[in-house]
Amino acid sequence: MRGKILQLLAKNSRLTPEEIGAQIGADPAEVAKEIKLMEEKQVICGYNTLINWENTDRELVTALIEVKVTPQRGNGFDKIAERIYQFEEVKAVYLMSGGFDLTVILEEKSLKEIAFFVSDKLSPIDAVIGTATHFVLKNYKDHGIIINHGGKTDHRMIISP
Repeated sequence: MRGKILQLLAKNSRLTPEEIGAQIGADPAEVAKEIKLMEEKQVICGYNTLINWENTDRELVTALIEVKVTPQRGNGFDKIAERIYQFEEVKAVYLMSGGFDLTVILEEKSLKEIAFFVSDKLSPIDAVIGTATHFVLKNYKDHGIIINHGGKTDHRMIISP
């Protein structure tokens, strides 16, 4: 039951225990109890709303920053990641495999604010040995949801060979 509840909530966190129970054939009271237990055990860490900012009057710039670091003895990457995720502007931090160690995701009002974060807050951290910043130009799909860009549809003719 737990796995089914999590799959449904991952797609739509607004589902009620009654709606979940109807979909998985379980008693809504049992579903509510299981959700509460998962919240207490930090299996469910929070509920988010996915917003298409392009359909609002608020402009945000999203940046993915690749960060190379020197791991700390005894703590590896954890203490460095903790220091970085403490910054209010940081939306997410991921430990990565490959050519860099951490991915830091920011959403700010301008490129200048992101540049300020990288130059004045991130780069001065002793363990940070390099960064590369990438900006999101357009979001097509997020958290499994296709983003509709203002209801614009492509009316061009389909051409096939």
